[in-house]
Amino acid sequence: MNSPIIQACKVAKTFIVSRGLFKGKQTLQAVNDVSISVEPQSVLGLVGESGCGKSTLARMLLGLESPSSGDVLLNGKPVSGFDQKTLAKQVQPIFQDPFSSLNPRKVISSIISLPLRVQGIGTRTGWRTQVEEMMELVGLPRRLASSYPSQLSGGQRQRVAIARALIMRPDVVICDEPTSALDVSVQAQILNLLLDLRSELGLTYILISHNLAVVEHIATRVAVMYLGRIVEEADTQMLFTKPGHPYTQALLQSVLTPEPQLDIPDTHLGTTFPNPLEPPSGCAFHPRCASRKPICSEQAPSKVSLRNGSVQCHLFNDANGSSG
Repeated sequence: MNSPIIQACKVAKTFIVSRGLFKGKQTLQAVNDVSISVEPQSVLGLVGESGCGKSTLARMLLGLESPSSGDVLLNGKPVSGFDQKTLAKQVQPIFQDPFSSLNPRKVISSIISLPLRVQGIGTRTGWRTQVEEMMELVGLPRRLASSYPSQLSGGQRQRVAIARALIMRPDVVICDEPTSALDVSVQAQILNLLLDLRSELGLTYILISHNLAVVEHIATRVAVMYLGRIVEEADTQMLFTKPGHPYTQALLQSVLTPEPQLDIPDTHLGTTFPNPLEPPSGCAFHPRCASRKPICSEQAPSKVSLRNGSVQCHLFNDANGSSG
């Protein structure tokens, strides 16, 4: 087993939010006691409903937010000990909307070469060469180097964002919903490009997505997040064929199928998402869980190690981690 390239060790993040003019302020626990380990050249898929803490965790892994507690480690060293430029050489993001993440007043060659210029790496001639090589690598014609983002299609803009993220050859790329803003016909092209680049450049990805089909296609391992916690983690094939946590099962049941005789699936989760400012007692998922027990409302479940991962659920509380 390889040493993890990036880790989150019991990280938590709290925010102080206002509840209104006369209601004062309250603490929001966005991420709660999360631990993940990502091996080199693997792809960790991070899934869950909107508001579960995925993007906040990503910002901590990027060094853009400091954990309220716990540590983020890169190659075994706390990222808090890195200055921002050093960390950016090794960890880069690809954001959800390529149009809003690209400067509309800059041409494509300037956008892609920006990390090199900020880091003071190379010369103007070298920048031009590296930009041309990277554009070819991500499938962009060189003639687009003098174009502006508004002159490109959505898929081309995302390729620009990928080229900018990879221009310094980082070790880890954190992809926050990299295809959700694209047409379905373009999504597969971008996903296949990411897989090809991973193989060619030896990249490690953390893929944040609510699209389970995307995660199944690209991830080697999946972590399921609910209300700030990792409730299940396993290899992709195992998680999709034999999900353990009731929430994971509900997510998989929500995926639409192409079979015409099947209606829109019912996840049995209801229509109301729990209020993160007033999380339920015990297991946070218990108000929506069809398999809940009395203990679920009283006590938060501890992590149970399984043969191929882990799960936090009272259904898995016996000695060997099998369902009870």
